[in-house]
Amino acid sequence: MHLPSRGYPEVVRKLLAVPSVSLGRLPTPLEEATRLRNAIGMGARLFVKRDDALPFACGGNKVRKLMLVAAAALAEGADTLITCGGVQSNHCRVTAATAARLGMQCWLVLDGDPPTRPSGNYLLDQLYGAEVVHVAARSERQPRMEELAARLRREGRRPFVVPLGASTPLGALGLARAVGELPAQGLVPDVIVTATSSGGTQAGLVAGCAIYGLPTRVIGISADDPAGDIRPKVASILAGVEALLELVPGTLRACSIEVDDTMVGDGYGIATAASREAQLLAARNEALLTEHWYTAKALAGLVARARRGAFPDGQTVLFWHTGGVPALFA
Repeated sequence: MHLPSRGYPEVVRKLLAVPSVSLGRLPTPLEEATRLRNAIGMGARLFVKRDDALPFACGGNKVRKLMLVAAAALAEGADTLITCGGVQSNHCRVTAATAARLGMQCWLVLDGDPPTRPSGNYLLDQLYGAEVVHVAARSERQPRMEELAARLRREGRRPFVVPLGASTPLGALGLARAVGELPAQGLVPDVIVTATSSGGTQAGLVAGCAIYGLPTRVIGISADDPAGDIRPKVASILAGVEALLELVPGTLRACSIEVDDTMVGDGYGIATAASREAQLLAARNEALLTEHWYTAKALAGLVARARRGAFPDGQTVLFWHTGGVPALFA
């Protein structure tokens, strides 16, 4: 899905004009993974977009989202960031780090029991100074964030609530901007494969390909939810991006939203035989680290498609590495 050639440069200008804060150097590295490609036995060329190498708070795609979301919070005069996730949430880790960098307080609402010994992202949350509230289930996170925000306002603070994964239209713009790095690095892939869950990263990549005029498919490999649940999330975020960039309604939602939920296995953060194999293939052939919450399962989806012949000779496939390495040490 391409925007009209006369209109899209103006949309790019609008995209790049959205205020953001600086959280690490861009662009992130783009590396060809020839040894991994050969180990998989795929005909297409394989590249990796290394958002795991972002030099802020152990990196990851969430940094790109927080650059814009934090700028909005500062513009509103906020002094506290509130967000939610699982105990080993990458998003919560980056939100806590962003608050520390900007001199703000941070509150995290996490579902699941606190670990006996802090490790991984949970340990980093504490090092960055975040206050943590635990709830028993995912369904309790949003109400608890709202209660916490109301309490802090009564105490005279100015909280800014960041939804799960910063998967909002504004957060998605961070990934839309990222797509513009690819042509500048000399690559226009035929396919992008990435992890998807709350929908913001996938929506941003879909929007970015349209805005920059790249004829690229974006395939999201679900980390947890059924494809039928994720597609509407992505579509809703794309509608919000249209509004932010003043596009004709439906312009981005006309893009294909491809979600593969065959790699979820027994659930979020639970390794599968396929994700274990993909993790070892990446580590032993490219010294590339992936974890079972998102990136190993996304890579497993890529491997499965490659073995089915979905990526023929002559194509170029890009694996968008969304980070998450601290979870390896949980």
